[in-house]
Amino acid sequence: MTSKQEQRSEETKKQILQSAGKLFATKGYDSVTIREIAKDAGCSHTTIYLYFKDKEALLHQLSMPSLQELHDQLHHISNRNTLAAEEKLKKISREYIHFCLKYRNMYDIFFNAKSSRVDEAEQELEINKLRIRIFDMMKLNIQECLSNLNDEQLLAYSRIYYFNLNGILSTYSYQHEPLDVLMERLTPTFDLSIEILLLGFKEKLNKGK
Repeated sequence: MTSKQEQRSEETKKQILQSAGKLFATKGYDSVTIREIAKDAGCSHTTIYLYFKDKEALLHQLSMPSLQELHDQLHHISNRNTLAAEEKLKKISREYIHFCLKYRNMYDIFFNAKSSRVDEAEQELEINKLRIRIFDMMKLNIQECLSNLNDEQLLAYSRIYYFNLNGILSTYSYQHEPLDVLMERLTPTFDLSIEILLLGFKEKLNKGK
């Protein structure tokens, strides 16, 4: 049975995370201080350090569970051998767009706060290791859709694909239309964007032969 002290402790921790998430979303991760989080949460800054080592620990606690859920969903799609490569990429794209629009207030924090380059082999932060695994799954599916790519081309085309996804997100992240309605209405356009992107990649590769 949970004691009153343990319950208060969990409530304090929850409030700290809620305040951190709200401030990160509105002001940006780099701009927010521990003291600002403490003030919003109604506790002292020293109280925060009882629960979290530093601001990075708050970022990890806020982001990792959701990012891991996305990773697992994309991994499941990527491993479906019954799907053609292009259909896999479309499904992965839809899942990523749906996830980011679902967390539209936080997705920039999930993917960009304390981020590193995708071509850096060594990652110190666990959140960046997970971000890279998500990107690598996308890259693997780009490779399945195209043939005879060298490493430089694969990285470049994967980045262009990722830019395309985030262009979609920047267009629709402020829409107040319900997410399911938005996805149903625009999925054919999202799928078409992948088809056109792949056609452009293939045309570029053919010209380079």
